[in-house]
Amino acid sequence: MDLGIFIPIGNNGWMMSETAPQYMPSFDLNRTVAEQAEAQGYEFLLSMVKLRGFGGSTQFWDHNLESFTLMAGLAAVTERIQLFASVALPTLPPAMVARMATTIDDISGGRFGINIVSGWNQIEYSQQGLWPGDWYYEQRYDYSTEYVRIMKELWADGVSDLKGEYFEMDDCRLSPRPSAGKVPLVCAGQSDRGMQFCAEEGDYQFIIGTSDLDVVRNDAARLVAAREAAGTDVGIYVLFQMVMGETDADAQATWDHYRGGADLAAIAFMTGQSGLDTAGATAEKITEMQGAFNLNIGPIIGSHATIAERLDEVAAIPGVAGVMCVFDDYPVATQEFGERVMPLMSSRG
Repeated sequence: MDLGIFIPIGNNGWMMSETAPQYMPSFDLNRTVAEQAEAQGYEFLLSMVKLRGFGGSTQFWDHNLESFTLMAGLAAVTERIQLFASVALPTLPPAMVARMATTIDDISGGRFGINIVSGWNQIEYSQQGLWPGDWYYEQRYDYSTEYVRIMKELWADGVSDLKGEYFEMDDCRLSPRPSAGKVPLVCAGQSDRGMQFCAEEGDYQFIIGTSDLDVVRNDAARLVAAREAAGTDVGIYVLFQMVMGETDADAQATWDHYRGGADLAAIAFMTGQSGLDTAGATAEKITEMQGAFNLNIGPIIGSHATIAERLDEVAAIPGVAGVMCVFDDYPVATQEFGERVMPLMSSRG
């Protein structure tokens, strides 16, 4: 089973909490994570694209690096690990992204891939004057299909003349091309249409992990059905938050500590309740909001042995090719997981 890391391109990682580790994103931080990951034997790193944060007392995701330039820098200081940058499709034309990818493919020696973000959070794009219009909500995967096919034509043949509903290429050229004639693509749409798009056009599909592995099995089965219908072999990567401790109780105490410090104002903004008076919220409402403090990414909480056992269960789910890890304390947890969890996983051989 492949193991990867969702690297900290935004401040404070993936927990809207005043009691979780607080840090700003930087190249030095991400370089350290990348070097640790490569030394420990992880297979890939992925950086997200986030163009506007959620505020609150922690200024959650108000501070972000840019994905492609970060991964280009990491490509130059790593040797083996696969690197995925994320592109928000409304922000860049496909021919430019194809050229950017080819450049990083060259820097990395063929280790670069792209995470396709169709783009749904309107404020990220409208703030730049780039929101296509409300039609985009319903048509974004049709738009994404044309976008990806242009890139694939340029990578494979060096030319695209695609005439579609959203793009009209006119003998568009690209040279040099990627060393393999293609660049791996990953997607993360959780809807049936999103999974159909990835099954038809992608190489890997991210699904959101949950503590209830039956939910993961159901989502994996949906993707397997979609790829069978498309006649492809898209691999499934499951996203989980790792919270480690010497014992299960230690890990749970750490998780409860983070949850208790939930940044309610940032959560309210994220959930569309920005006008909510969090100071006057009921205990029931606070408890509900605290549950979203880690963006609803399924946590695996426990000792190193417990986490390894749980991940082996995930590896046994049909279609699953790997797991992308979210950590609390980068890069300390990157090393700890590599040294104390990976060796216990039977799915790692």
